Amino acid sequence: MELHSMPPEQPRLSEKDLLIEKIFSRSAVAGVVGLGYVGLPLAVEMAQAGFSVVGIELDPIKVETIHAGRSYISDVPSSAINKLVGAGRLRATTSFKEVAHLDTINICVPTPLRKTRDPDLSYIISVANEIVPSLRPGQLVILESTTYPGTTEEILLPAVQGSGFEVGTDVFLGFSPERVDPGNTRFKTKDVPKVVGGVTPHCTEVASLFYRQFIQKVVSVSSPRVAEMVKLLENTFRSVNIALVNEMALLCHKMGIDVWEVIEAAGSKPFGFMTFFPGPGIGGHCIPIDPVYLSWKAKINGFEPRFIDLAGQINASMPEFVVSRILHLLNERQKCLMGAKILLVGMTYKKDVSDLRESPAIDVAKLLLEKGADVLFYDPFVQQVTLGDRNYQRVGLDDQVIQNCEMVVILTDHSRIDYGRIVKQARLVFDTRNATRRLNAPHLVRL
Repeated sequence: MELHSMPPEQPRLSEKDLLIEKIFSRSAVAGVVGLGYVGLPLAVEMAQAGFSVVGIELDPIKVETIHAGRSYISDVPSSAINKLVGAGRLRATTSFKEVAHLDTINICVPTPLRKTRDPDLSYIISVANEIVPSLRPGQLVILESTTYPGTTEEILLPAVQGSGFEVGTDVFLGFSPERVDPGNTRFKTKDVPKVVGGVTPHCTEVASLFYRQFIQKVVSVSSPRVAEMVKLLENTFRSVNIALVNEMALLCHKMGIDVWEVIEAAGSKPFGFMTFFPGPGIGGHCIPIDPVYLSWKAKINGFEPRFIDLAGQINASMPEFVVSRILHLLNERQKCLMGAKILLVGMTYKKDVSDLRESPAIDVAKLLLEKGADVLFYDPFVQQVTLGDRNYQRVGLDDQVIQNCEMVVILTDHSRIDYGRIVKQARLVFDTRNATRRLNAPHLVRL
């Protein structure tokens, strides 16, 4: 009688190895929570790399727009959305029940400031409360929302551990800061290196491997706290340098020197100098907010970040300086700001985007209204702005509108505006962005 030996039983793959296998084979279902300026471009990159992607977004209008094959983010073409939705690789939902079916979950929700100027992490906490009950072994959770060092380990880690999972063995958790630059046509999501810090080495390994499937370069760091600090350093660096050049603009004004000429000449140095530009203030979700997060955390740890706070104060004072210049320029021409018709050109926080978040142009407009000016605005990317309790509609930038205003103030240097025509038709132009750098006229004044 011939005996047949049974083949040895194959060892079961670990949750890490199973997830890695899914990532490599593109059978992993990727989830993105929050489909805004950060989440939607990220979801599109994942889907274009071959993953099935589910976006969880509480705004039903955004969900409907995606399912209709249209984009609401300027950096993401509708053609890309339409193609991915049609291929079944991208869909959106308002339900967190989908979490149980996801293999990776990227959290891309807002992290604003409270009125008291301390961090508001309510969106992150809310998402944690929603996803944790549906977590299962073999999932990767990555926070991308900008926040202070310690958030991942202080908020998400206890929530995951509280469900009985061992992080690094059952579930993998990490932080990777978003580095989106709206309107930047040179550096898209896939082109910007991704910094990744996991709670454990296994977490970092899995998260880094996942990003490498659709991001050109991934930089692994030792912990989520390091990754969280990286993001704050990047934007605090910009805030401090913008504050420096804003203060230089104030000094040059006092001394009768053209700050723009100074900056252009200094920029000719091929080493040791990086060009930054002054303006009416800083805006967007990152640069005005991130240094405040860092400052708040520093003070919690008993450290007074004087340099960071001073930069914030200088940048925050620029709208008032702009209004004081407007008042002075009108007075020089024996005009009064009270009742003067002022046309503001550009209301978004930076050129060629539709984003009004923290825009200094809004602050300038509110200050002018408080002083009794009759404010009009034109912005090719914005139809309406809310100032106080009133909505203001965009006016046309036709010759008659320009001629009827006492002054035109350029607050955002959008590319698609004919500044030469503005200078030709206007009685007085105050340019805070050097958009008219190649023009000269006696009634043209630059910051």
